[in-house]
Amino acid sequence: MSGSSSVFDASASAIGYLYQLRYALLAGLNEFGTDASWSVSVEVVDDVEIVAVGESRRWQLKHRASGTRLTDGSTDLWKTLRIWSEAIRDGSLDPARTRLLLLTTSDVPVDSVADYLQAGPGRDVERARELLEAAADKSTSDAKKKSIGAYRSLGDGQRQAMLASITVLGDGPSIEDVHRDLLQVCHFAVGRPAAESLLNRLEGWFIQRCIETMRVEGALPIQGSEIDEKFSELRDQFRPYNLPIDNDIAEMTATRDEYGDRTFVRQLDLIGVGNRRIELAVRDYLRASTQRSRWSRENLLLPGEIGNYERRLREEWETHFAVMQDDIGEEAAEEKKTAAARRIYGWVETEFRRNIRAECHDPFICKGSFHILADDQRVGWHPDFEARLLAILEPVGGAVNANA
Repeated sequence: MSGSSSVFDASASAIGYLYQLRYALLAGLNEFGTDASWSVSVEVVDDVEIVAVGESRRWQLKHRASGTRLTDGSTDLWKTLRIWSEAIRDGSLDPARTRLLLLTTSDVPVDSVADYLQAGPGRDVERARELLEAAADKSTSDAKKKSIGAYRSLGDGQRQAMLASITVLGDGPSIEDVHRDLLQVCHFAVGRPAAESLLNRLEGWFIQRCIETMRVEGALPIQGSEIDEKFSELRDQFRPYNLPIDNDIAEMTATRDEYGDRTFVRQLDLIGVGNRRIELAVRDYLRASTQRSRWSRENLLLPGEIGNYERRLREEWETHFAVMQDDIGEEAAEEKKTAAARRIYGWVETEFRRNIRAECHDPFICKGSFHILADDQRVGWHPDFEARLLAILEPVGGAVNANA
């Protein structure tokens, strides 16, 4: 096989798996408003199963290129029959209690097996079975031998029950169509501007949960209540009074060595803050700057919102800094100055919290934003921080560094 063919096959396979996961999420969201006692699972054998009270729906999802046809000899058709036949034979599938749904983006030819298994007035299970048997008899494909063998290993009644439970959904939605449907659900929940951001986070969580269930043998399916709770949690983060805090950012760490030349670190060195506290400051700076950048890229912030937030922080600092200056006086010894500066910094570390929005209250946003201001020298801790930094930074860089 040529390199280009391998890349194409891998790409098609990846799209197929993503289609499967994306459709599973949509199927789960479509259960909202019903009894919450349902679950969704994604199986390694390509089944997506929705289990609700008194009914199970098992989906086979096939994403194919435009113009592909689901013929009687189609590998997609026979692979699906093999999966379901083997499940019936080993007792893990009861066709009397399970709706079997084959959804494909392929076209369904008129008078084909798939055509006769579609819903509607033209549905004819007996005719579909006749055509299947004829296709099996004519097949010389080695690739379909196991599929045909699995189908024919079932008893007559089992085959009849399986075919009766199958519904083919041809010309199904593409992966882009499913994305648009998911986006519409999110649009209704949080409005158009935030819909894509909500969906990115929801899909990321759902794909990770599916991976977890597939990696652990015997893992329980994803419960409807879990999807409902996660969707509600994410939706609330996009309300006007909140902003999302992303787990990947909230778990970021860094070392002092990586940020040792930053102005906000130099400011902490001026007042003799210990190395562990400096590493915590670096962590908060990294998280706050990264989260704020993501909010900005995703257009989740109001015009001027960051500027207004920083103004409020700086005004709070100005009051405390002015009080400190009055308390120690102009002629204070260095030891008294650094002690007073550490008290102001301790206030930022452990006491003061100003949320950027009412319900967005993760401490690293406030603390990290102070470090961003300190990096720009718009706030400081030492009473003489401006003069001290000028003496430190000018010989090194020729100019005071700005927050890049």
